[in-house]
Amino acid sequence: MKLKIILSIVSLLLMTSFSYASFPVKRVSTFDTSTQVNKTSVAEVLVSPAAAGSEKSQGIALLLGIFLGGLAGHKWYLGNPWYINVLFIITLGGLGIWWIIDMIRIITGDYKPHNGSYKADFF
Repeated sequence: MKLKIILSIVSLLLMTSFSYASFPVKRVSTFDTSTQVNKTSVAEVLVSPAAAGSEKSQGIALLLGIFLGGLAGHKWYLGNPWYINVLFIITLGGLGIWWIIDMIRIITGDYKPHNGSYKADFF
């Protein structure tokens, strides 16, 4: 009986795919140009689903800052250079002052990830 359950789970996992395509996908967007009246332009934008899924979340950065603030968890997550993160750890977050400033900047949305911006939702 146990063997049948295990084989069923293994076969289900083999049939299921959890991966995204890593190649660019064409997305067509239409937008109005302000210089031309009553005309629209169509632009093709290449977007990789893997790249779109790698956007950072402001809520996750805040939680990492609260629970792993002493280990610079929020800084590692947001893509800061390693030497800044090590300096943060050695100085204990600037004796807490640097950490408080980072938390305020994450809450207000001023502390952006190094890849550009946060996802649209908070978590």
